[in-house]
Amino acid sequence: MLSRSSAARTLSIALLVAAGASQVGAQQTPRTRRAIPSAEWSAFTRTFDTQTDSEGIVGGAVRFICDGRTLAHHEHGFADRARGVPVTERTIFHFASITKTLTAISIMQLRDRGRLTLDDRVTSYIPELRMVHDPYGSMDSVTIRMLMSHAAGFQNPTWPWTRGEDWEPFEPTTWNQLVAMLPYEKLLFKPGTRFSYSNPGFIYLGRIIEQLSGDPWETYIQKNIFSPLGLARSYFGATPYYLAADRSHRYYVLRDSASGRDTLVDEGADFNPGITIPNGGWNAPLTDVETYLAFLTNAARGDTALQHRYDVVLPHTDLEEMWTPRYPTGPDAGPNAEEWMGMSFFTLKQHDGATFVGHTGDQGGYTSFMYLNPKNQCGVTAVFNTQNLISRRNGTAFNTIREAALRLIE
Repeated sequence: MLSRSSAARTLSIALLVAAGASQVGAQQTPRTRRAIPSAEWSAFTRTFDTQTDSEGIVGGAVRFICDGRTLAHHEHGFADRARGVPVTERTIFHFASITKTLTAISIMQLRDRGRLTLDDRVTSYIPELRMVHDPYGSMDSVTIRMLMSHAAGFQNPTWPWTRGEDWEPFEPTTWNQLVAMLPYEKLLFKPGTRFSYSNPGFIYLGRIIEQLSGDPWETYIQKNIFSPLGLARSYFGATPYYLAADRSHRYYVLRDSASGRDTLVDEGADFNPGITIPNGGWNAPLTDVETYLAFLTNAARGDTALQHRYDVVLPHTDLEEMWTPRYPTGPDAGPNAEEWMGMSFFTLKQHDGATFVGHTGDQGGYTSFMYLNPKNQCGVTAVFNTQNLISRRNGTAFNTIREAALRLIE
């Protein structure tokens, strides 16, 4: 829960002062300028830097927008510590499960084109799923809508039996590997009754997209989301040669068993997410994610050509349908639950009335978050290239920075 006791924590509508213009990049709009007051911005960047350093995070960055324009940005640390390469606006990171929102938008596109309905049986497209043991009835009861809301009953991990052996792949690399595991899996609860986060569910959605479009999932996203939105530096899989200099390395903080000391492990830049790309494969600079956020907030600012491109990707009414809370994510199932799942998007409801929509990411050493405030068309996205795997500290910096960032888009 975020504290909202101080009115000074809200975004102000004011003229940018010259002293803050170098770091707080507010842009002129036809109506007004928005700015984060310099004292609040300084406090936030101190929190950002202090928290990342305290948890051993090598590098990270954050960007704020309002009305589709850059409000502020901050970069800290290194993209490649060994070579002394700093994080910049051009640095490319991996955004993990934020990718799921791309998959869900693709399903909505196909729905709008009459290729499917959200209540279609998943087994109509993926009959192999009938091999999964369903102690609650028939696997035919699982629908596309349930997959999109993490309510189908599938387990969380794609690769549930890993022991961390060197010979094991990071994730299953082919569809056949996934199918071979299905007879040894079962649903964990009756489909449609509650939320439980599931990565395999979005692989199945990706499979449906491929069957109906005739394109590999990555190609479909490139054609139907990245290209119309102008996300020219976003990609999946291995980094293109011309972007390699901008790709961040990824790191883990581990405990060395021999010395008892924390150790930073550099895992290099690229890794293979295998068959899991539809639930965690997006690589991009934060500027591309910021452009995606502008689309999500429908911040066309009266530009009819831009509005047309937004509507080509997905009408805003469809996005609002996706944001509608469907299942509480925690034990509190009442109307006052703080976090809810819609269709791939999480909704955070705060006691002071603020509501945020977004998603987080966590994969391969990278962590990230992306949130928007539907009421004021403001949003924030941040990413870090290091995971601290020591349980006593893991996640503290991420959560503290996320809470501070959300206070700035109230």
